[in-house]
Amino acid sequence: MGEQQDGWRDAWADGRPAVHIGNVADFNAQFLAPGLDAGQAERRRRQGHHYASMAVCYSPEPAVILLPHQVEDAWIDLLAVELAWGRVELHSGLATSADTGLGMADALRARPALLARIGSAGLPVLPWGLTAGLLDLFDPAGPAPAPAASVGSAAALAVTRRYESKAASHELFTAIAPGHPGIFVPRQERPDGPRRAARRIAARAARGATTVLKSPHGVGGYGTTVVTPRQVAEAGGARALLRRLTAEEALAPGGLLLEEYVEGAGRLRDLTFDAVVGPDGAVHPVGVGVMAVDGTHYQGVTVGPHVVPRGPARAAEAFGLAVGRALAAEGYRGWFDVDFVIDRTRRLAPTEINLRLTGPAVAFVLKARLDEVRGPGHLVRTLDALPLGARLSQQLLFDHVEGLRARCGRLGVTLLPLVPTASYQELPSVGLALAARDTDALDAAESLVRVANQALGELFDTLAG
Repeated sequence: MGEQQDGWRDAWADGRPAVHIGNVADFNAQFLAPGLDAGQAERRRRQGHHYASMAVCYSPEPAVILLPHQVEDAWIDLLAVELAWGRVELHSGLATSADTGLGMADALRARPALLARIGSAGLPVLPWGLTAGLLDLFDPAGPAPAPAASVGSAAALAVTRRYESKAASHELFTAIAPGHPGIFVPRQERPDGPRRAARRIAARAARGATTVLKSPHGVGGYGTTVVTPRQVAEAGGARALLRRLTAEEALAPGGLLLEEYVEGAGRLRDLTFDAVVGPDGAVHPVGVGVMAVDGTHYQGVTVGPHVVPRGPARAAEAFGLAVGRALAAEGYRGWFDVDFVIDRTRRLAPTEINLRLTGPAVAFVLKARLDEVRGPGHLVRTLDALPLGARLSQQLLFDHVEGLRARCGRLGVTLLPLVPTASYQELPSVGLALAARDTDALDAAESLVRVANQALGELFDTLAG
């Protein structure tokens, strides 16, 4: 198995600079539970808009970047130097927090001149994921000028909506798994209503069984939680626990799936396999990475040579390619991944399909670009939402990151900023990537960054005193 194979690059962006659209919130909005109130929906939208800053690295070489939140040019200039990009045209602040409910498709529709320029450039257009609104703007059959490489098709959108469901993906896993001895699919139940779900959770807890609760749709761990027998007892029963988890927004209101808990441990517990379905339906592997998951919440990933041992990597790739062929047969085209949990016997349990770009996709793209411009062998670790000890403007954050870059450089590590827009939120954070030639250097740099971020709070406390 090749750790990183080049075929996906032509299949993904035709080997050319591309237009990157940060439509994370638009994509997620397709799957919001109807029972969410306005405040919950707005929080989901705002989080998606911040995460969309990673659109800077949707492909190895952007030509145009379209972002919902305002991003200063200095961030793009910094990345352009490190990644040897040519001229990059940035359009940011297109769907700001002041425009409640505004998505990227709406924002672009309101800018016909920008749309026409993108269309006339004839470049590949790469969104985070497919939405009906985006297809209306860029599909060759639609009214707007379309680039040479379309964002997708109605068939691909239908497949996306089907298999982003954790119930439909489970059905596909179950159908494919018999041909893959190293794969096992956790049992899944679909209770009819919350009372039935509570009874099943209580019955499982009485037997000492831990249960994974999944909303049919969710991203980044939202809508998925693990419930132990002790938690059921401490909450005063399963019904009370379900009410609390919904109120805390750990679960979305509405349907619920119950899944067998896979007991895993160690560095390799959570794996992801990424691939691209090309325009001709061929499936091109990108690679296998080790995800960092806190409970059920994705935190980042490490990709590169020897990060995943050959055995698990080959098993993940073989199964992931089979999933990709099934998606392609139904009409899907574009990036996808399959996530796995490894149990204590080293069997792989597939947990979900993401028919879109993901955090790991950005890590694979960065590795490909760094290998191209600096030579092969890079390891890349993305850290999606590192807490900051204080709220910072983008200018103050830039100064902080520049200091971190210098310190990481002395360790032989390149630090690349990915999500600079969340630094002034109520819970401020920043998304970063680290690139090096060995894991010890990555570990040292990550520790350095975490300590320095936390120390910001102490610094501001000192100044205030």
